[in-house]
Amino acid sequence: MYFSVRDVYFRNITTSNESVARKITLKSGQEGFIESVDDCLEEATTYKGWHPVAIYHNEEMIGFAMYGSFGPNKDTWIDRIIIDEKYQGKGYGRIAMKKLIGIVSKKFEVTDIYLSIVEENRIAYNLYKSMGFKYINERDPNGELIFKYSI
Repeated sequence: MYFSVRDVYFRNITTSNESVARKITLKSGQEGFIESVDDCLEEATTYKGWHPVAIYHNEEMIGFAMYGSFGPNKDTWIDRIIIDEKYQGKGYGRIAMKKLIGIVSKKFEVTDIYLSIVEENRIAYNLYKSMGFKYINERDPNGELIFKYSI
């Protein structure tokens, strides 16, 4: 399957697409790797620094992501990226992450971006390492491995 990077884009979560976003599901066995969209949206309501977005390919919602920048050092995170089970394994996650890096670095004027993953999530681990994220030998409060990408 071939598709252009231009075919993958983001839209803010609004009342018009929120119900579709909440239906994004993971493959069986992945549930422990990342919070649900419901959990993410609840967190974004509580902590206004988070920015949730829907990931689209053409006009089809294929995933969800959430990013934010916090504190005096502008610690910037791409904290969640979820590709719906129907679209996994097709390269959408890599393209979405590349585009998010560009968006987030420009929006917050930063050169370092962080993310964290559950150690057992080897697919995400290998993907992020192949994209240039480096494990910084730290864990977040939930015990997840923290990675850093420097532009």
